[in-house]
Amino acid sequence: MTQHAVPEAAQDAPRPAAPPAATAPDLSVGRRQAYWQVLVCLAVLLGVAYLARRHWPVVETGALGLAVADQGWLLAGAAAALGTWAASALAQQGAVARRLPGTRLLAAQFAASAAGHLLPAGLGAGAVNLRFLMRCGLPAGRSAGALAVKATAGAVVRLALIAVLAPLSPGLLRVPHISWAAVAAVLGAAVALAALLAGPLRPRCRRALAGVPADIRAVHASPARAAALWGGSLAFAALHSLVLIAVCRAVELPLPPLQVTLLYLAASSAAALLPTPGGLGSLDAALALALTASGAPAATAASAVLGYRLLTMWLPLLPGLAVLAVLVRRKAL
Repeated sequence: MTQHAVPEAAQDAPRPAAPPAATAPDLSVGRRQAYWQVLVCLAVLLGVAYLARRHWPVVETGALGLAVADQGWLLAGAAAALGTWAASALAQQGAVARRLPGTRLLAAQFAASAAGHLLPAGLGAGAVNLRFLMRCGLPAGRSAGALAVKATAGAVVRLALIAVLAPLSPGLLRVPHISWAAVAAVLGAAVALAALLAGPLRPRCRRALAGVPADIRAVHASPARAAALWGGSLAFAALHSLVLIAVCRAVELPLPPLQVTLLYLAASSAAALLPTPGGLGSLDAALALALTASGAPAATAASAVLGYRLLTMWLPLLPGLAVLAVLVRRKAL
C-alpha cells in the first residue's frame, strides 16, 4: 500500500509562530511605574511623618478641639461633603456625549473617591471612572479623553476662582515660613514625579493628552454638556470649600468664609502637585500652613484640617470601598 509523500514545500512551510511574549515588557514597565509611585509616596509621607512628629502636641490639641466642636456645623459640613459626589457625577456626565445611568454614575463617583485614597496621583479614582465609562459602552480612548476633559475643567475652575477671590482678600495669599526638611521632601517628590512622567509614563501621557483639545471642542458644541461640565466642576470646588467653612465654624476658627474658600483653593491646588493617595499628607500640610499663615492659631487650624479630612476622606472610606466591591461584583466596573 503506497503512502502519499508529503511535499517538501509543506514540510518546509513555516509553522504558526507562537504568540510573542508581550507580557514581559508590559510587566517590566508596570514594575517600574509601581516603583516610582512608591518612591514618590514614601518621600512625601516621610516628610509628613517628620512634621507630625515635630508638631505632635499641636496635632494632639487639634484632635481634642475637634472632639468638643459644634455638632451642628459638623453635620452641615457632612451634608456638603455628600454633595461633592453629586457634583462630580454632573461634571463627568458633561464630559461625555452618551447619557450615563444616573444611579450607577453617582455610585461610581463615590467608589472612585475611596479608591483615590488608596493609590497615588489619582490612579485609583481614574481607574474606577475609566472602567465605568467603558462598561457604559465608551471606547477606551474616548473614556480616557472624558476623564482628561473633566480634570482640565476642574483645574481651570480652581485657578479662575483663585484669580477672582484673591483681589478681594489682598495680602492673604503669601508664602509661609517652611522648614528645610519640608522643602527637601517636596523637591524630592517633584523630582521623582518628573522622572516618572518623563520615563515610563511619557508615552501614555502623550496619547492621553493628544485628543483632549478635540474633546473639549466637542463638549462646547453642546450647551447642555458644557453647562453640566463647568457647573459640576464649580459646584465640586464650592462644596469642598463649604465643608472646610463649616468645620472652621465648628471649631470657632475666626476666619471669614471668603478667606477660608480662597485658602482652601490655594492649598488644594498646591497639594495636587504632589501625587499622594487622596492628597494624604500633602493636602493636610498645605491646609494647615495656609490657615496658620493667615493668622489662625496652630491648634485650631489643626482641628479644622482634621475635621475636613474626617468628613471628606476617613468617614466615607469604608462605605466607598463597599460600594466599589458591589459595583465590581455586579460588573458595573
